[in-house]
Amino acid sequence: MPQQPLADAVRSLMDRARTDLAELVAFRSVADPRQFPVEECEKAAHWVADAFTAEGLTGVRLLDTPDGTQSVYAELPGPAGAPTVLLYSHYDVQPPLAEDEWLSPAFELTERDGRWYGRGAADCKGNILMHLTALRALRQADGGYPVGLKIIVEGSEEQGTGGLERYAEAHPELLTADAIVIGDTGNFAAGLPTVTASLRGMTVVDVSVRTLAGNLHSGAFGGAAPDALQALVKVLASLHDEHGDVAVAGLTTDQTWTGVQYPDEQFRADAKVLDGVALTGTGTVADR
Repeated sequence: MPQQPLADAVRSLMDRARTDLAELVAFRSVADPRQFPVEECEKAAHWVADAFTAEGLTGVRLLDTPDGTQSVYAELPGPAGAPTVLLYSHYDVQPPLAEDEWLSPAFELTERDGRWYGRGAADCKGNILMHLTALRALRQADGGYPVGLKIIVEGSEEQGTGGLERYAEAHPELLTADAIVIGDTGNFAAGLPTVTASLRGMTVVDVSVRTLAGNLHSGAFGGAAPDALQALVKVLASLHDEHGDVAVAGLTTDQTWTGVQYPDEQFRADAKVLDGVALTGTGTVADR
């Protein structure tokens, strides 16, 4: 497909994308019933399902996952012999916390200096609209899709409760695909299209340290009696060396990053590192 017709189609769809994103951002879809009504997530899920149905996808349905949330699934077979691409994103968002400290209403899409702001406008409702706009542009420019499609839009990614993960383990055929595009990352910089190949991961563990049979008075026993908190702090500090580099046996720190470079000065500005505070680790940001 020629690139220009597709680019023209995307440009022509941006007003619609903004309108749709404003509707989706308005749902207070925090997947925590202690903070927001569960109906807000349900409304967002139905909005997503209806949007993909309107784009011609079939088999659109809501999946009741084990953590009590709903994921949206859709699919569409491709031409004979074509690969299947899975598009992933999520409609749930982080809680807005202190809403009175926002520069604009958290659940109202607001434009400032040419950018759109609102809870979930980037993570990850904006990426749902990215998928929708791409599908609309392909239909407009080419009349269809060159690959088979599967869509999965999660409802509890921000909570980390593993609802979709456990559902997928019980239904492994659900997410089988030749390629996966995860719409939960951003561009390296405004105006620079970016493919993110990997992100830093994390491991969650529970650590318990016990040193005494019960609490003691610090004035009588402090100093000589081993303190569990002090021991835990020492254990945590041992994970990195004096420079901030990882010091865990088996984890190497000599890899070389060959992707887009991230100058230290730009990283400091993006991360809002305070003046006088050094970055952790040795080497450049990209090396860390």
